[in-house]
Amino acid sequence: MQHSELGDSGVEVSEVGFGAWTVGTDWWGDRSEDDAIEMLQYAVDQGITYFDTGDVYGHGRSEELVGKALSEIRDEVTIATKVGYDFYNNPQAGHGELPKEMDADYLREAVHKSLDRLGLESVDVLQLHNADIEEITPDILELLDELEEEGTIEATGLALGPSIGWLAEGDLAIEEEFDSVQLVWNMLEQEVGDHFLETIERTGSSTSLIPRVPHSSGILNEQVTPETELGEGDHRGFRPEEWYETGWEKLEKLRFLERDGERTMGQASIAWLLSHDPVASVTPTFRTKADIDEWAAASDVPKLSEEEMSRVAELYANDFDIDRDDGMDSLRSSVDGDDIESAGLDKLAAD
Repeated sequence: MQHSELGDSGVEVSEVGFGAWTVGTDWWGDRSEDDAIEMLQYAVDQGITYFDTGDVYGHGRSEELVGKALSEIRDEVTIATKVGYDFYNNPQAGHGELPKEMDADYLREAVHKSLDRLGLESVDVLQLHNADIEEITPDILELLDELEEEGTIEATGLALGPSIGWLAEGDLAIEEEFDSVQLVWNMLEQEVGDHFLETIERTGSSTSLIPRVPHSSGILNEQVTPETELGEGDHRGFRPEEWYETGWEKLEKLRFLERDGERTMGQASIAWLLSHDPVASVTPTFRTKADIDEWAAASDVPKLSEEEMSRVAELYANDFDIDRDDGMDSLRSSVDGDDIESAGLDKLAAD
């Protein structure tokens, strides 16, 4: 496993991270506490040292599990959490979005409640959870500075969800030198990642990017195929059927990235993201130990060549040369809301 620094914070992350929303809710299958802890610890055994959670995931349950699983190796791992959704005063209705609360006093209190659940005195990375542009106020920026100065947090981040906030928010975080920006980005959904690469180059910012949904809701790792029947409540079912149909066609155009015995399609999808210099870590949605075995190894598979990178870019620019009915949208981007990473807070599937 290779490692990178988040921004210029000094905080180190493994190139493949663990998104702990999967163990904190039942939206990726039911798990007992013992099973969840075993899975988190198994990830450590496979070289993963970056764990990304959030206070709203399972209304604190994910943080509690992360804290229990990693307590004995705290100095060996990097833990990130998120705050900004007020689940304390609002019930969760299914996968619906909860009200946000970006008041500085609320966020400070929320951070300390997160620390209690994690069993920590400080957290490595604190991310604002899907904050809108108008919510990232001078007061909030001042709060983040204060938390860093106090030693409560080591690095700052912004976790973005497209149906709630996206391009302007990420640009602001980059310009303000947040240490990280988390976003949906994969070979089938490239616009937002490309935009932030341009912003980082234009501003000279040291902000790192942390892509999620690297497998585009199961298409690029072939966990969702034309024969798959998505069960009730499966987040991936929020994607329109046409989106999957075109996605499977695009997958076939990307088969050249596979190398028998050296690089699977699922690994190539992560390696493609890691080929972009600002990308510090990629957080796929792990459901099983087999997922961890395959995708954690993506940090060490053969890197994509310049020719392969150029070919992917050309395919995307030409919409993979797929013919469509005249009235059908390209359905190739998550910018309008085809994402749900944030513990069921957005509108579509995390992976």
